[in-house]
Amino acid sequence: MTYFFSPISAALPFVRDGKLTALAVSTAKRSSALPNVPTVAEAGLPGFDYSLWVGLFAPAGTPPEVVDKIARDVRTVAQSADVKERFAALGAEPMPMTPTEFKHYVDAEIAESAKVVKAAGIKAQ
Repeated sequence: MTYFFSPISAALPFVRDGKLTALAVSTAKRSSALPNVPTVAEAGLPGFDYSLWVGLFAPAGTPPEVVDKIARDVRTVAQSADVKERFAALGAEPMPMTPTEFKHYVDAEIAESAKVVKAAGIKAQ
């Protein structure tokens, strides 16, 4: 038996075709693309929550008004019916955030990853 963690977008076609069996999703809540598949927490590891996410970054020093405009434009596009439909087909679930919210999210992700690295005894090479 082989198992692995895969982004839903990569595994979904195989799950739908019956070529893969989804055992759990790694996020805190069930995926709308796989509503009958439990979360890892529901499957026996309470508190487990790992999301694959993608974000848009700008170079340091980009004027705040430019960052805000890009954020508004991306949010508008992400809320369009076509994009929502495409995201849903891929099993992707948008997490709209302001630039400030995104910065806090990324900072929290870095802090959480640092804990994992420290607990695993991983050293820089």
